[in-house]
Amino acid sequence: MIFSCAPKQHISRIEGKQLPVSSEYVAVTEIEDYIKPFREHIDKDLDSVLAYCPETMDKFKTINGWQTTIGNFEADVVFDKADKLMMQRYSQHLDVALLNHGGIRSILPKGNITARNAYEIMPFENSLVVIALKGTQIFEMAQYILKEKKPHPLSGMEIHIGADGSMKSVTVQGKGVIATKTYLVATNDYLSNGGDSMTFFAAGTQKYDLDYKLRNLFIDYFKEVDTLPIIRTERIIQDK
Repeated sequence: MIFSCAPKQHISRIEGKQLPVSSEYVAVTEIEDYIKPFREHIDKDLDSVLAYCPETMDKFKTINGWQTTIGNFEADVVFDKADKLMMQRYSQHLDVALLNHGGIRSILPKGNITARNAYEIMPFENSLVVIALKGTQIFEMAQYILKEKKPHPLSGMEIHIGADGSMKSVTVQGKGVIATKTYLVATNDYLSNGGDSMTFFAAGTQKYDLDYKLRNLFIDYFKEVDTLPIIRTERIIQDK
């Protein structure tokens, strides 16, 4: 009875006080002196030259409305790395690589390329995965790309479309897609879980987690080559 008759309490006022960062609280120079060696070490690693890019690759500059040089570059590098890993670990070749246009967060500038550039184009912690899909899902993937009308990075697959944008045919590794056949598709863990509405990955019959951050994948590639390739091959080919 006593508790049931107690008046309800409510917040009537909130007060705050700004505390300036001054010598009264902390010595800023001491913090700077402490972190300086760590910053310099990190900057040295990030800014060491790994390769050279002969021209700027920009995701907003399309080749034919459907591809970009940076998208082609990313998709082909991911395909190459994933294919080698699949052969080493599972004795299987890759068929397709697909990433998303929105996942490209910066340009690859003309000039020296460093590890910092890899962090800029791929700031996320996304990892490389391979999903086994039936041909029916490959057709769904093609329809998704055409519906999106975005230059998603694509490798190993060609979509032929009419002048009106309708799909005419789809090929993987130069051969027509068979609905019942299984194809191995490299992507990242975010997309494999349905990110960017790529729901066709949910129908995968098997998933291979290759335990390889995409950012590290690109850094390793930069270290392996002298000059980055500028790739203008069309993956989505439209009738004139």
